[in-house]
Amino acid sequence: MAVLNSNMAGNVWKIVVSVGDEVTEGQDIVILESMKMEIPIAAETNGTVIELKVNEGDFVNEGDPIAIIE
Repeated sequence: MAVLNSNMAGNVWKIVVSVGDEVTEGQDIVILESMKMEIPIAAETNGTVIELKVNEGDFVNEGDPIAIIE
């Protein structure tokens, strides 16, 4: 099980995957909006998304959990 954490502070602009989706390393999971820029947060491992820790519109700080991939 791997926890995907935010690498910067920003607003969750878009969630690209759903719980149960199979993802591959490097695939975008969410897109953050920070300082009017869109920053994709990608999976760091292959697996299945078992939980999303954020909703669209949420604010996250650097290091906050985004998703759990198993």
